[in-house]
Amino acid sequence: MNYRVQPTAQVADNAEIGAGSSVWELAQIREGAKLGEGCVIGRGAYVGTGVRMGDNCKLQNYALVYEPAELGDGVFIGPAVVLTNDHNPRSVDPDFKQKRGGDWEAVGVRIADGASIGARSVCVAPLEIGRWAMVAAGAVVTKDVPDFALVVGVPARQIGWVGRAGVKLVERDGEPGVFECPKTGALYDEKDGTLTERAA
Repeated sequence: MNYRVQPTAQVADNAEIGAGSSVWELAQIREGAKLGEGCVIGRGAYVGTGVRMGDNCKLQNYALVYEPAELGDGVFIGPAVVLTNDHNPRSVDPDFKQKRGGDWEAVGVRIADGASIGARSVCVAPLEIGRWAMVAAGAVVTKDVPDFALVVGVPARQIGWVGRAGVKLVERDGEPGVFECPKTGALYDEKDGTLTERAA
């Protein structure tokens, strides 16, 4: 075994865990889940049946990632984040019979490479979060988030752009639509609500 699982964690026999990954106390990895290499699953975190995660993802303590979520490489999921999977949740049907697994269709949250989801935020499926986007702590995301977007609030709304370093980008003086990362100096171009990286 080339990964680490704490004794109190529960990992299904047919879950796949990549080399160098760590599953901490009381975490649960369900059947058919697939984790890439170098992932960290924090204390009490939940990874649902068939969830797919890329390499170097981090799920902080008590994050709940319900199927059929898909996470790209390098995704950060903060403490107590919830990725939902039912657009119209009910415990019972209209006749007051308890719903079972086959009584509803799961919908998922897809998170692209490098994106970060802040502590205690909720992503209401179905939706997609773009590459390197950042969701602020406590936000409730109800619609798709573009690449590099910074969103905050309830419901979440975009207030700016972030670069790969996770720092809010600044528009350059006298150059409308040109944004710079204060940390790395990397440049980005914005056109019609889409941000793209300039080649180095």
